Amino acid sequence: MSRRTLDTAQVVDCAAALADADGLDAVTLTRVAERLGVRQPALYRHVDNYDALIRALGLRGREILASRLGEAAVGLAGDDAVRAMGGAWRAVVAEHPGLYAATDRYPCSSDAELAAAVERVVQMLGQALAGYGLADDERIHAARTLRSAFHGFAHLEAGDGHPFALDLDDSFDRMVVLLCAGIRQMATVSA
Repeated sequence: MSRRTLDTAQVVDCAAALADADGLDAVTLTRVAERLGVRQPALYRHVDNYDALIRALGLRGREILASRLGEAAVGLAGDDAVRAMGGAWRAVVAEHPGLYAATDRYPCSSDAELAAAVERVVQMLGQALAGYGLADDERIHAARTLRSAFHGFAHLEAGDGHPFALDLDDSFDRMVVLLCAGIRQMATVSA
C-alpha cells in the first residue's frame, strides 16, 4: 500500500469543498480525512486541530473575497464600482457558501493574519470609493458601511433571511442606490 502525500493546501481545499457542498457544520476532521483517503492523525501534520482548520477556511474565504472585489472594480469608479463590488460579494457567497460562513466562525480580533485579511477587504472597498472625493477617514467609514451592508444582505440571502416575495436582485439594487446616495452626501458634507 503506497503512502499518500498531503500538504496543508490539499487539506484546506478538501475542507472548503466539503463546506461549500454540505455546509460548514458538515466539516469535521474525520470527514476531511475520509475524503482524502487518510486516517485522521495524518491531518495533524497540516492543521493543529479543528479550530485551526476553521480558521484556515475563514482566511481562505476572506482572501477570495478581497481578490474578487478587486477584480470587480478594475476600471470602475463611483457608483459603478460600488455596484460591481456588491455583485462580486454576492457571487462569492453564492459560489462558496460554506467557505464564506467560515469567515464568521473564527474571531479575528486577536489574530493578526485574519485581521489583515479583513483589512484587505476594507481596503479594496475603500479604493473603489476614491472617485467620490472623500477624505481618508470618511472613505474608511464608507468602506466599513459597504462591508456591513454587503455582508448582511448576502448572509441573509444565503440563509433564506429575506422572507417577502419580492425580487432579491431588485432589493439589492435599491440598497446599492441608497448606499451610493449616502456616500455622495458624505462627500458633500466633508468637502
